[in-house]
Amino acid sequence: MATPLKGLERVPWGTIKDSSGSAEAIPLLLRTLARGDETAARAALGDLRARICQYGFVVDQATAATVPFLWELAKQPQVTCRVQIVRLLKSIAAARQWESTASVYPKLLHHRHNYVGWEREARRAVHADRGTLRQLLTEPDAELAEAAAELASALAA
Repeated sequence: MATPLKGLERVPWGTIKDSSGSAEAIPLLLRTLARGDETAARAALGDLRARICQYGFVVDQATAATVPFLWELAKQPQVTCRVQIVRLLKSIAAARQWESTASVYPKLLHHRHNYVGWEREARRAVHADRGTLRQLLTEPDAELAEAAAELASALAA
């Protein structure tokens, strides 16, 4: 079994924020996902989703840094919630909450927190590893292949 999440320690998690404040809990959540214990993984994914894609459409500063690790986990057969990870990536790719708000409230573009920029970076991060979809589309797990096809369609739009 390959060791997933190499490079996790290179991200300055303690200096970036997620929806709860400091993003320093994200590495533990990702490691829990990587272990393969289904109950623990589902709980960790729920917490991670709330931190990086709150309500399914509001991303934060830590989202873009987390996306490459989500792609990596989606490829790992021992990860028990790959379908949900791919759906989370689709939610991140579709996130336009801050951009939509800024279109009617342009002052948001000059907010001390770069919400619109974080959202754009998160979408770019999802697009950057879209080559992984080729592998996921051929998975024998029909639900995973379907989630990958939905993500591919979202990225093509």
